[in-house]
Amino acid sequence: MAVTDLRIALFSGNYNYTRDGANQALNRLVGYLLAQGAAVRVYAPTVAEPDFEPTGDLIGLPNVRMPVKGRGEYRMATGIDAAVKRDLDAFAPNLMHIASPDPGGHAALRWARRRGIPVLASVHTRFETYPRYYGLGFLEPVVEAMLRRFYNRCDALVAPSESQIAELKAQRMHHDISIWSRGVDRDIFDPARRDLGWRRAQGIADDEVAIAFLGRLVMEKGLDTFAAAIAELRRMQVAHKVLVIGDGPARGWFEGAMPGASFAGFQTGRDLGRALASADVFFNPSVTETFGNVTLEAMASGLPVVAAGATGAASLVVDGETGALVPPGDAAAFARALAPYCTEPALLREHGDAGERRARAYSWDAINQAVVDTYLRLRERKR
Repeated sequence: MAVTDLRIALFSGNYNYTRDGANQALNRLVGYLLAQGAAVRVYAPTVAEPDFEPTGDLIGLPNVRMPVKGRGEYRMATGIDAAVKRDLDAFAPNLMHIASPDPGGHAALRWARRRGIPVLASVHTRFETYPRYYGLGFLEPVVEAMLRRFYNRCDALVAPSESQIAELKAQRMHHDISIWSRGVDRDIFDPARRDLGWRRAQGIADDEVAIAFLGRLVMEKGLDTFAAAIAELRRMQVAHKVLVIGDGPARGWFEGAMPGASFAGFQTGRDLGRALASADVFFNPSVTETFGNVTLEAMASGLPVVAAGATGAASLVVDGETGALVPPGDAAAFARALAPYCTEPALLREHGDAGERRARAYSWDAINQAVVDTYLRLRERKR
């Protein structure tokens, strides 16, 4: 079977209505597939004013607002209705790709299994860790069991890092898991994007070390750990500034917890590249990412990275060479790891340069071809 024989139905919980790392990767994948001659149809919740135009044909799924406090901008697909089923029948896919284990994804899986269509699931976030950020940590084993049942009914999984694959296998999510890594747009993320004038406009002097946070301002991104580590850094009397790039429902809480920080708001495209390159150190305490696009983008921008030694970052950051890996949730250890970058300019440059060199290896075309190879393998196996 050739790529041009593929007819792929892609189901996602969020394809374009709110911009995030997962749907950016999915849109790039669809663009690559279409360029290779495959037929692709995307099924996902839609809204009147999405964050960006979708790549390829997008069919709306029935959905409701995410029933979780602080996540009101997200939608949850509730299934596939008669109109979607008619569209699927007309499109006649020979492979199903499911990017979210929500009710829409479950319905798509049932539809494909009844027709003998192979199913690939891509893992984009550690959903089982989310309950802890809403005071429901006791539900994590339940969520993990639900995910295990869903993923084991698929034919194979792809995940973005070796560390995440090891975690998924340890959780018995599946035995057939391959890499779908992430790339970085070097036209946007590059040390040359650094802009001292823009920094000054954010209240950051040329000789100050700016510690950056980049991402949606939601608690599961580790905002509490970030704030606690910065408070510890202040107690250590280490001079620094904090630059927050992003927005979200927890912004008010974060502003209250981060006195003196510069909040640049939501940035995209070249503006995002400028903001990130204009910082000095990237601090990512999150443990929910399976890869961490923002970590790779920071490395490509020439910043050393201090990150939680969890799935995702552990496959990108070389401890002691491109940054530091710290036990998740340990605010004091994060502060100790950040301090040398604030006081040793030579170390800052050395680790930033090493990270930028490491980021050069991440080419989108080669990365997306790995998914195509998995599609073809599953189709051949089904034949």
